[in-house]
Amino acid sequence: MAMLRLLAIGLLSGVIAVPFCSVPRGDGFEHARFAVLTALVIGQFLTVPVGLAVGFVPTVMGSWTRPPGYVLGAITAAFGAIVATQAWPTMSWIDGRPSGLGDPDGESVIAFLAFASGAVTILVGLSIVLVRWSGYDPQAAPMRQRGPRRYGRKRRSGRMSRRLLPHAEGRSP
Repeated sequence: MAMLRLLAIGLLSGVIAVPFCSVPRGDGFEHARFAVLTALVIGQFLTVPVGLAVGFVPTVMGSWTRPPGYVLGAITAAFGAIVATQAWPTMSWIDGRPSGLGDPDGESVIAFLAFASGAVTILVGLSIVLVRWSGYDPQAAPMRQRGPRRYGRKRRSGRMSRRLLPHAEGRSP
């Protein structure tokens, strides 16, 4: 569960690179949208591996055992939907006639990566919400027990149990 949380945080943290995006090549909304999506994809390529690597230690140590919440799942799914709905028209603008940019092949790959990133982000957000909704708790997961108490409590064999359960010794009431 912690790795799912870290993946969501890494995908959302890709926004950090957006203020550093390059100046759009042309005028208009499409050029600005493509520059923001490019910066987002570059930011996610940096933040997702760093977030997973940094969070791997607390995950192994067991300090993050609680499943992520509804809010993180909803925000992650909404963010993925925004990215995917902005990447799809950018792909059609780049591949349209006349071509939106100078090298449509390279820019199509960037727009496709942005769309794939949005789709994966939606899936991560929805899986967080579904895991939380299902009530999964890793601390309450059944553990394998060894020894005589493996199948529950032992029966009492004292005098009190004979009085309460006379039929247990073969006598009828």
